[in-house]
Amino acid sequence: MKEIEVKVLDNDLEKAMRILKKKIQNDGLFKRLKLKKSYEKPSEFRRRKMREAQRRQRIASARNR
Repeated sequence: MKEIEVKVLDNDLEKAMRILKKKIQNDGLFKRLKLKKSYEKPSEFRRRKMREAQRRQRIASARNR
């Protein structure tokens, strides 16, 4: 697990919180926590993994065009 660090400048805590939330979201931590919150059936797990792989392939092919 990598460390996420945000510096607070001029006591602007609101801005630092927004930056932290964005960094956590980009890292995928929220998504992982949501998935671990409840049980996922093996068939649902495989289906989700397939959908994620297809999405990555679509994005990669769109970049290569």
